[in-house]
Amino acid sequence: MTEKELFIEKMKIRTKQFAIDTIKFCESLPKGITFYRMGDQLLRSATSVGANYRAACRARSKAEFFSKLSIVVEEGDECGFWLELFIESGKQNTEEAQNLLSEANEITSILAKARKTVSNK
Repeated sequence: MTEKELFIEKMKIRTKQFAIDTIKFCESLPKGITFYRMGDQLLRSATSVGANYRAACRARSKAEFFSKLSIVVEEGDECGFWLELFIESGKQNTEEAQNLLSEANEITSILAKARKTVSNK
């Protein structure tokens, strides 16, 4: 397996695990309209990260790959936004929320760099 193929496989696993961890986080939220709305938005963006990364890996062209990767970066950043709201509002300032925020930021940063590399070729 090449270094590139290994990176792709590790990111597939990592983005899927991020979605799974976010699902568990959202399922553990207290009941209430605020938690429901924020949790729903977080869940949508977190699952989109993994789904769109997989779609990017199957892209038929460089342009399609760049486009799908751009969606992944945007959705990863959106995850960060919702997690920051949970934390900074005091609604869910937990170790789990902090860890998810860190992972969202790392995935977004890594894939933004990958997207930049693709655009420079």
